[in-house]
Amino acid sequence: MPLKKSPMDTVLAGKGEPVAILNRNTPAFYCVPADLYETMMEQLEDLELNKIADARANQKRIRVNIDDL
Repeated sequence: MPLKKSPMDTVLAGKGEPVAILNRNTPAFYCVPADLYETMMEQLEDLELNKIADARANQKRIRVNIDDL
């Protein structure tokens, strides 16, 4: 089905999975449902935060009193 004529039908044909949009039989881009995209972005953010936490794991700890904050 042509993307220009019916973009939503193209998206729905993927049944919740990404759909590859081809240009001369080569993927030009992927149409990803919003909920899946949000999940992927959250997972990427988690990976970045874990990387930061791992890098800081061996740093010297600083004692803090909650009442001083």
